[in-house]
Amino acid sequence: MARIAGVDIPKHKRGVIALTYIFGVGASRAKAVLEKANVSEDKKVQDWNDEEIGAIREAVSFYKIEGELRSEVSLNIKRLMDIGCYRGIRHRSGLPLRGQRTKNNSRTRKGKRKTVANKKKATK
Repeated sequence: MARIAGVDIPKHKRGVIALTYIFGVGASRAKAVLEKANVSEDKKVQDWNDEEIGAIREAVSFYKIEGELRSEVSLNIKRLMDIGCYRGIRHRSGLPLRGQRTKNNSRTRKGKRKTVANKKKATK
């Protein structure tokens, strides 16, 4: 199993797919990294030799990935919350922030339903 940028890459997958397991590396960036390292996209990770792995590590090191990228994203969210803008308030309250409706959906952001029981009417 190859280890690139502190992430174990699955060895039975093609190189383009395997590199997307790294946070901050999508399909297009994975293709660019493999092209820069002169490694075939269709070659499986288990078929990579040490020189190719080294070249891929070198190519990936030019991008902001994993911990550095995660910290930048969290700092950006924290900045929005600190300045109190609309998006920051939505982050703080755990609601969707890109204009989606919240009456029916948005369960992913709001979490599991919290049922509120009705108040029972007094019988005469």
